[in-house]
Amino acid sequence: MSSPVVVDVFQVDAFTQQRFTGNPAGVVLGAESLTDTQMQAIARELNNADTAFVLPADGPDHDLRVRFFTPRSEAAFVGHATLAVHAVLAQRQPRTQRRQAGRTGICIVHALPDQGGFAIQQAAPVLGRALNPDEITQALDALGLASTALDTRCPPRIAGSPSTRLLIGLKDGATLATLSPDLSQLSRLSPVLGAAGYFIFSTTPAQPDCAVESRMFCPALGIPEDPVSGNAHGLLGAHLLQHKLLTVTAGQARFTGVQGHHMGRPGRVEVLLNVDAAGQCSGVQIAGQAVVIFETRISV
Repeated sequence: MSSPVVVDVFQVDAFTQQRFTGNPAGVVLGAESLTDTQMQAIARELNNADTAFVLPADGPDHDLRVRFFTPRSEAAFVGHATLAVHAVLAQRQPRTQRRQAGRTGICIVHALPDQGGFAIQQAAPVLGRALNPDEITQALDALGLASTALDTRCPPRIAGSPSTRLLIGLKDGATLATLSPDLSQLSRLSPVLGAAGYFIFSTTPAQPDCAVESRMFCPALGIPEDPVSGNAHGLLGAHLLQHKLLTVTAGQARFTGVQGHHMGRPGRVEVLLNVDAAGQCSGVQIAGQAVVIFETRISV
């Protein structure tokens, strides 16, 4: 009988400086000793929206590899769980930056000592197709929204690859508090629309000290509502830029997004877009803080 594998496991709240807020994620160090089945079992047991498994580099162009698992399946990339990974690593060996490899390629994560957080630098997000009128009607019906609530400056659009989201802009941020989506209907719509989740936002936020307020629902992924999504905010940045809803200064556009307060888990995401001479997004950076809640060790 083989000896059990022992791994260090952490619970981290991301995109926040306050415990028990933001978006919780699991982080597992020493995951190279685990099988895929064991990783999935640990993610299911921790029961966070996402758990990150940290593995050693297998090439000279990166410093570590990370795999992400929801309680149901493996995910390509997760922003808040990436932030959680680097909060854990910073406790053990602080570094100014680390190159992280995964299924979507390599991203660079920078420490932000003055802010006590981290910035994740990624390639320009992929913007997909706009929805047709019938698809918009179906999505709004599942979300319990009237068409008059939409922000006509930025029509609903699919974004992201391979993790897709439907971005839906509302005229008034106060409408977000009234959402009562039919999660079963949203889940059934996901494969039809080609969107694994629904990111509902407003550039007229009801919350203070931010440019964007949002909520996100991903029932097809087993996540009824996601507290704070870094990746979706990056997608949103490219969407807003294309519709000229962001101010560009010296080749950059910035905004702050808030999410999670409707669930009692408020969090903040700082987004910076690099903009080329043609006004197109050439890269995106999502940044925020993270708090390690607890550490334990388990045998598998």
